[in-house]
Amino acid sequence: MKKIAMSRRTMFEAGACALAAAAVIPQLASARAETGLSPKSDETIRKWYAAWEVRDWRPVDALLADDFTFTSAAGDDHISKSAFKAQCWETQIDFIARFDLLRVYGSGNEALVLYVCHTKNGKTFRNVEYLRLKQGKVQAIECYFGAQSSFPSAVTKS
Repeated sequence: MKKIAMSRRTMFEAGACALAAAAVIPQLASARAETGLSPKSDETIRKWYAAWEVRDWRPVDALLADDFTFTSAAGDDHISKSAFKAQCWETQIDFIARFDLLRVYGSGNEALVLYVCHTKNGKTFRNVEYLRLKQGKVQAIECYFGAQSSFPSAVTKS
């Protein structure tokens, strides 16, 4: 059996490292357990997508913060709630049948949502949206989608 020589200093340093790790590991585990989307934010996000299926602006408007902004690659750059209603809601609502939320990932009041949207004309498309919430309302949405040819909007005819 081979013996390994170790000085008292090395043993002391190793023991100190082990002690420090033992003190930090519960804090790391606790931090990991605390991350994730808050239940209130998760509920608001799910209500947001479900409200589109009702096809009534009032419940949608009630979920949006007064300072709401919407951004997308379609030329929408932090547009206001009223611009969102005119440019997005009014142009898409008659074509959208429902949303299937595939993934909702988040931390606190921020989330990434991957969804499949089913249109009334039988088409589907996938988007990812980043949502930021404030006091139980949607404060901002950033929508990310692929090229026009591979990820059509609800109103695409082909």
